[in-house]
Amino acid sequence: MSGDPYILVLYYSRDGATAAMAKQVARGVECVAGMEARLRTVPSLSQAPLSQPAAESDFPALHATQEDLKDCSGLLLGSPTRFGNMAAPLKQFLDESSSLWLQGALIDRPAGVFTSTSSLHGGQESTLLSMMLPLMHHGMVIVGVPYSVAELRGTDAGGTPYGASHWATEAGDRMLDEKEAAICRALGKRVADWALRRPEA
Repeated sequence: MSGDPYILVLYYSRDGATAAMAKQVARGVECVAGMEARLRTVPSLSQAPLSQPAAESDFPALHATQEDLKDCSGLLLGSPTRFGNMAAPLKQFLDESSSLWLQGALIDRPAGVFTSTSSLHGGQESTLLSMMLPLMHHGMVIVGVPYSVAELRGTDAGGTPYGASHWATEAGDRMLDEKEAAICRALGKRVADWALRRPEA
């Protein structure tokens, strides 16, 4: 790693819900002194244009590079649910990280995951688990959301011990509620805290 330590907040968002979560996750990261959140996305594989709500129009949308991944102190990975799995654009980015796997570049770095679904029981937890698999192959240390986060016990929409989640509805018109946003921030802060515990951070 080189330069100042940062947590890579890497996400794919088609309609803005996962992007809104990424913004809250980044806020949690930056609650930790000495740690920066680097927000990055991945390009769509679809020919259909991405929609982006006006409320998210000022949200950074730079494309991630493998160097962003290689040099991060920790990773927060976010995706909408696609049939209980992460979205293809995000999986493709991870599939291209085999050279980092060969180098062992990400071993022991903390990572957390977050997702958004259109249906209330639309595979939030299976999507979060699917995102963990390549990170575990990289030797990363998975950080979840403990039940000491009070909002996890009170949420009636999104939020799991495996990572932050959000229910956007099929119309995509449900914004993050305060409990979902708080869980996002807690996850971001927790990954940043763990990153700073590592000697090279």
